[in-house]
Amino acid sequence: LESGVSFASTYPGTPSSEIGDILAKIARRAGIYFEFSVNEKVALEVSAAAAAAGLRSFVFMKHVGLNVAADALMSTVYTGVRGGMIVLSADDPSMHSSQNEQDNRMMGQFSGIPVLEPSNPQEIKDFMKYGFQISEQFGIPVLLRTTTRVSHMRAIVQLEQIEIGKKEIFFQKEETRFNVAPSNARILRQLLVEKHRRLENEADTSPLNRMIHHSGSKTDSKIGIIASGASYNYIMDIINDYPIEVHVLKLGLSYPFPRNLVKKFLQDIDRVIVVEEVEPIIEKEVLALLGQIGWNKKVYGKIDGTLPRIYEYHPDILLEAFIQIFNLDFSKEREIKLDVSPPLRPPVLCPGCPHRATIYAIKKAVKKLKIKDQDVIYSNDIGCYTLAMQPPYHMADYCICMGSSIGIASGLNKVTKQRVISLIGDSTFFHSGLPPLINAIHQKTNIMVVILDNRITAMTGGQPNPSIPINGWGNETPAVSIEQLVKAAGAGYVQVVDPTNIKEATKVFQEGLLYQGVSVIISRSPCIMLKQKEEGKLVYRIRQEKCNRCQICLKKFNCPAIFKKEDGSININPLLCTGCGVCVQVCPLGAIEVSQ
Repeated sequence: LESGVSFASTYPGTPSSEIGDILAKIARRAGIYFEFSVNEKVALEVSAAAAAAGLRSFVFMKHVGLNVAADALMSTVYTGVRGGMIVLSADDPSMHSSQNEQDNRMMGQFSGIPVLEPSNPQEIKDFMKYGFQISEQFGIPVLLRTTTRVSHMRAIVQLEQIEIGKKEIFFQKEETRFNVAPSNARILRQLLVEKHRRLENEADTSPLNRMIHHSGSKTDSKIGIIASGASYNYIMDIINDYPIEVHVLKLGLSYPFPRNLVKKFLQDIDRVIVVEEVEPIIEKEVLALLGQIGWNKKVYGKIDGTLPRIYEYHPDILLEAFIQIFNLDFSKEREIKLDVSPPLRPPVLCPGCPHRATIYAIKKAVKKLKIKDQDVIYSNDIGCYTLAMQPPYHMADYCICMGSSIGIASGLNKVTKQRVISLIGDSTFFHSGLPPLINAIHQKTNIMVVILDNRITAMTGGQPNPSIPINGWGNETPAVSIEQLVKAAGAGYVQVVDPTNIKEATKVFQEGLLYQGVSVIISRSPCIMLKQKEEGKLVYRIRQEKCNRCQICLKKFNCPAIFKKEDGSININPLLCTGCGVCVQVCPLGAIEVSQ
């Protein structure tokens, strides 16, 4: 808001989702156009268009989302922008909620986009404003890279004057600039290289890159540390707690690499440790610089094995490295720490989640058709339903990225006689499921596609998707019908079922499995989080005199509200029960009833 942003867009993805949740609430009052786009590529394209017209735009996504947007990103860096444009990538070291640990600073190098690495909330705000300034100064989008710890950090932030952005602008045509036909792209490539020469000078003098000297008593001053992002916080924690004399170079604008600044920093340093999360990007630049100059200085980091190559860091990891590198004894200064690990608590589908009913009905349909477990392959996707991989379901034999389940199912169908079932969510289907569905139909595959439509983008916190009419998010938009899209694509068997009706859902899944061709079943029931808690809601119990302890409800349906007591009896926790009533249909003896 202080930067005068006019346009913002996203596809939700943890750890970036909360940004959109807030913008959706305040955008209209703040005079900003904001949208939840159908996927990250579209989100980047609409923001790039706004910036090309001359408005300041902001697009944000999780790190793997930038893969989806990569095609548009590469060319947008070539064409450049008129208004400032920030692309925020929320990276996820340690993969807390992601399928890989990629470091999107490499995407910065790959595309040629400048990379900013804030370490705390104040810097995120300040770097955002700086990013818009250099974006407009050099006519290029800027990548703002956060990591999970920085994304979820909270702190007091010093605010400044809000600048109201423009709402509308006239797009000035330039024949060659925004058209990447090969003849134009060759010219744009030359201009991009020239921009980088100037950006290198900017990096050398940027206020985001600064040297810090810390005085102590246990080491000499010939030791240097280069750090960026969250790693800088851990370094400062250590050197503030322990008597170390060391020089620190904090890189906030890490790409283009500030060669002259780093050279100046290393001039009087004998040994340097490079601290960065995930990939040794800065470390490689330091080694290359030393080799080019011909300086013989020891570099510690990931490449020599001093620091781990994978997962996020924390102060204890870095402190152990310091002790090893500098041969220090901090036994007196270090506090006694108890090594107490919390119990593992794997994620589970919520009590009352309609996905559980869908999964159970599919399993039941497979069993009724007497298909052996090894003769059916489950191609799963990214969403809450990915949890079907866990026992007792074991329904995620192949899962790699958003929207991949249908394409994977199509490929498997061509190479095996096993029956293939594809599971995909409503938001994921709109994100990237429609093209592979069209391909599956066109290539005459024989698969069953189950679209789990819970009327929300649940996994990332409850954002809307195109199947839901929006009213109150700042935009009033119509719903797009999944069944109409599927029928228009040419699917031969299309049905909509309510998964909480186990008997009817099982029957439809059986028909879908028997159909020769592409069958699509839309399993539609609202996410339990959408249902408001009402007074007098139904809560269920198990009548112990009727229960024979077969444990079907516990072991096959696996609702978290159902549990086994020490005496062997099966019970329902009234605090967890959401009153969905599906367990009533699961019990073969009718032992589950409404609690009086």
